[in-house]
Amino acid sequence: MILPVEVFGVIDENAYFFVDDETRHGFLIDPGAQPDKLLKTAADYKFTIEKILLTHGHFDHIGAVNEIQRALKIPVCMSKDGNCYAKDAAINCSAFVGESIVLDDVTCLDDYSEISLDANKNFSVKLIPAPGHTLDGAIYYSAAEGVAFVGDTIFCGSYGRVDLPGGSELDLMRTIRDKVFTLPDETILFTGHGSRTTVAAEKHWY
Repeated sequence: MILPVEVFGVIDENAYFFVDDETRHGFLIDPGAQPDKLLKTAADYKFTIEKILLTHGHFDHIGAVNEIQRALKIPVCMSKDGNCYAKDAAINCSAFVGESIVLDDVTCLDDYSEISLDANKNFSVKLIPAPGHTLDGAIYYSAAEGVAFVGDTIFCGSYGRVDLPGGSELDLMRTIRDKVFTLPDETILFTGHGSRTTVAAEKHWY
C-alpha cells in the first residue's frame, strides 16, 4: 500500500507511507511537516512504521522528522552524503525561512543499500544515489511494486531546482538520464511535490 499525505509547511510537500499489506509494517518517506497529522494517520490505519526514509535533506522534507522519531523511536535513514544537510540549517535551507531544523540522529546508508522491513524481509526498497537537486539525493526503488520515490529529482513535466547548496544541473540531468530513465517505463514515480507520474511519461519531455 502506498498512502500519500500532503503536508503543509512553508512549502507544501508529499509524504508517503509505503506499507506491506500483509503485516501493516512499513516506511514513512519524507515527513516534511505536520508530525501530529502523520502520526494520527499511522494510528488511524494501524500502521507500524519501522523506518523513516529521506530522499534528501531539504527542510521541507525533514521538518517533522525529530518529533516522529521521538514518538516512534525508529531510525531515520538517508544517503551517505546526507549528514551535512541533517546537521546544518544553512545547507538544508531551514535558516533561510526563519527556522533552524537540525536532525538529532540519522543513519547514512551506502549507495544501492537494500532496506528491508523487520516484519517482512521481502518488502524492501533500494537506495539509488540521485545527486543534482542536492548532493545527498536518493531514490527509493521497489522493483517488486514497480514504484520509485524520487523526492525532488523529477516532477511531472519538470525537475528539481539546482540553485541551492549542493545543486548541479549537470549532475541532475545525468541522474535523470542514467538513474530514472533506466528504470522500467511503467515505473510509477512518486514525487516530492505535485502529482505522480511514470518513467515513460517523463521521457517525452527530454
